Amino acid sequence: MSRRGLMEQDLSKLDVTQLHPLSPEVISRQATINIGTIGHVAHGKSTVVKAISGVQLFSTIYVYRFVYVAKCMAYGIGKEDSPLCDVPGFENCRMKLLRHVSFVNCPGHDILMATMLNGAAIMDGALLLIAANESCPQPQTSEHLAAVEIMRLQHIIILQNKIDLIQESAAMNQHEAIQKFIQGTIAQGAPVVPISAQLKYNIDVICEYIVKKIPIPERNFTSPPNMIVIRSFDVNKPGSEVNDIKGGVAGGSILKGVLRVNQKIEVRPGIVMKEESGRIKCTPIYTRIVSLYAEQNELQFAIPGGLIGVGTTMDPTLTRADRLVGQATGREAVRTSGTERASRVSKLAKGEILMLNIGSMSTGAKVVAVKNDLAKPALTAPVCTNKLEKLALSRRIEKHWRLIGWGTIQAGITLDVPPCPL
Repeated sequence: MSRRGLMEQDLSKLDVTQLHPLSPEVISRQATINIGTIGHVAHGKSTVVKAISGVQLFSTIYVYRFVYVAKCMAYGIGKEDSPLCDVPGFENCRMKLLRHVSFVNCPGHDILMATMLNGAAIMDGALLLIAANESCPQPQTSEHLAAVEIMRLQHIIILQNKIDLIQESAAMNQHEAIQKFIQGTIAQGAPVVPISAQLKYNIDVICEYIVKKIPIPERNFTSPPNMIVIRSFDVNKPGSEVNDIKGGVAGGSILKGVLRVNQKIEVRPGIVMKEESGRIKCTPIYTRIVSLYAEQNELQFAIPGGLIGVGTTMDPTLTRADRLVGQATGREAVRTSGTERASRVSKLAKGEILMLNIGSMSTGAKVVAVKNDLAKPALTAPVCTNKLEKLALSRRIEKHWRLIGWGTIQAGITLDVPPCPL
């Protein structure tokens, strides 16, 4: 796993009680913080990520890291920890790695709101893009801000993009509109940075604000590991020989604990089947970690935060085309489905069909009972979650799922699973 300019990881010397998100052997190889880019369609989310990282994104996820020396600079994951500075006048200075960041680039189209909510489940902070040449707020500007408020996201930086397309007076007027829009929301008091992502104006300021305004959350390294899956795929090419086939890959963010190469893990709820009696049966998938990657960086162990690719011994058909999205991996998981307490939801009706976002899982639900502020849904698929965890509720409006509020899981039915054979 040797790679020039990066710190080495040695499992034989690993002491999880001494780990920290800024430990050199950690920050050198993996991201330790997830930052979302949110906002209305075509407001510049992918463009601002490209301006910072040099990589063109669509509605996907990319890992990059950046530093701050004399002037805030960003550089991609392909460089060593301390490259020479590119700022004029500082060419002979070495930059210092201060953050290693994963971007969660959320789609702005209203029809992809469920995808955005799944990404919000792992965000530690967010960049809210608002186009300066359009009125504020646009529909998904409001909806995305409501979504991160549901997820209790505290650290938000507002980017007033496309500032090069309007006059200064118009920019000032929109700045006032932005301040009025965020009044009373979780974004109240957030910095508003005027930028041009296309011309890379104030990109250095964004980097500086990320370092100063979005702290790395406290992480739990000693608990049994638990990872939320937001992507899964089959890396084998068509026509691969049987002996060359690789196991399935799950991508996501570790919530707690530390994953290690050769560690045995389970994926829940796993394979879900309905028996002839109508009873749902869940069979966890038991597998072994054969590789850990943060983009091109190979890892021996991975900690909470950032986005990790986990290579396993699973049948790749189980991971193909994001089939594992919404699952939980690790040594423990709670399966709950049933009652949640609804807040700010008006007139939920018995028999109504909703879409629930619980962690990275999107699932349909039929409301079977409503009493005061309690609603009891029957889920179309079981989920791994915990009591008191928040979830987002969406309602079908004009053929699209629209966010209408949030709820808190109060109780549910725990499904029996076969004993672990590991």
